[in-house]
Amino acid sequence: MAWSLLYGLASLYWAVGGAGYPFRKTVDDRASASLLEPSSASVVAPVIAVFCAVGVLVGVLMVRGRGTARQRKALLAYGWLSACLLTFLIPDYSLLGLLAFSPLLLVFAFTGVPGHQTMGDILYWHRENLVIVFAGGLLWGAMTLAYQRRTSGQCVRCGRGAGAAAAWTEAATALRWGRWAVWTAVISTLPYDITRLAWYFGWPLGINDAFLKNMRDTPPMLEIGLGLGIVSTLGSLLTHGLVSRWGEVWPRWVPVKRGKKIHPATAIVPASIVSVVLIPGGLMNIRGYDAAMPGTNGPGMFWLLWGAALGIATYSYHLRRRGRCRYCGQGQCLPTP
Repeated sequence: MAWSLLYGLASLYWAVGGAGYPFRKTVDDRASASLLEPSSASVVAPVIAVFCAVGVLVGVLMVRGRGTARQRKALLAYGWLSACLLTFLIPDYSLLGLLAFSPLLLVFAFTGVPGHQTMGDILYWHRENLVIVFAGGLLWGAMTLAYQRRTSGQCVRCGRGAGAAAAWTEAATALRWGRWAVWTAVISTLPYDITRLAWYFGWPLGINDAFLKNMRDTPPMLEIGLGLGIVSTLGSLLTHGLVSRWGEVWPRWVPVKRGKKIHPATAIVPASIVSVVLIPGGLMNIRGYDAAMPGTNGPGMFWLLWGAALGIATYSYHLRRRGRCRYCGQGQCLPTP
C-alpha cells in the first residue's frame, strides 16, 4: 500500500509536468527496454496514478480481510495482475544484468569504474526506476498471497490447509516433477552458453561477420559474454542440487560445513531471485527478437522457460524441505484470526 501511494504521488507529479519521468525517450546509452519506454508522461503517468490509487484501495480491503466471494475473486485478480505486470512485464533485463555483475559493482563502489565511466553510467534513473517497479511487484505478490491464504483458511506462513495435503505436494511426487523442472531449466541455458562460447572463438553463430568484428573491436565485450556463459553453465549445474542429496547436506569437500544439513533458505532464496529476474529478461528478448540475427535475442528468449522451470524446481525443493511450520504447528494449519 505504501509503495502504491508513493509511486502514485510521483506519477501525479510527472503527469503535471514534473521532471524525472522515467519512461521518457532518452539517449541510447541511458535507455531501457521496458514495455513502457519510450512514452509520454502526459499520457502514461495519469494511468499509472489511477492504477496506484486503485491499488491503495485494494490494499486496504485486503489488509482488513474484506470481500464477499465475488469481491474476493476481483481483489485477487487485481492483486495477481498487478504483481505480474510490475514484476515481469514492465522491467527488462536490467535486473538480471545487475544480479550477474553484482560482485563487480560492489568492488566498483569502492574503487570506481575502470576507464572513463562512473557508477552513474551503470546505475542511472531509467534503470533504477525499473528496480523500484520490480520491488513493487514483489510486494504486491506477497500481499496478494497472504490475503488469498488468509481468506481461504490456510496458514499465512506455509500455505497448509486444514484438510489433507494435496497428492502433488507430497515429497515423493514433488521430487518427480521437480526433476523434470530441473532438466528443463538446464536445457534452457544451453542456447545462450553455446552462442557466447562460439563468438569468443570466432564463430559467428546466429550473427553476421560484421557484428562479430564489432564485438571483437570493442574489448572486453567477447570476454564478458564468455564470462556470462560460464556463470550460466555453473548456475545450471547448481540447479541439480534442488533434486540431489548434495543440495540437502553439505558435500565432503566443503570445509567446516561438510556433512551438516543445508538450511533450505540457502538454496531457496538465491534460486527464487534468479528465477524471478530471468522472466522479464526473457520477455524482453521475445519482444526484441531479430530474425536477421537470431543469435542476439534468440538465446535470451529461453530465459522465460529457464526462469519458470527454475521457479518450479525451487518450489519442489521447498515442499520437500519445509518440515514443521512454526506458525501453525506440525502441518496442522488453523485459520488465521
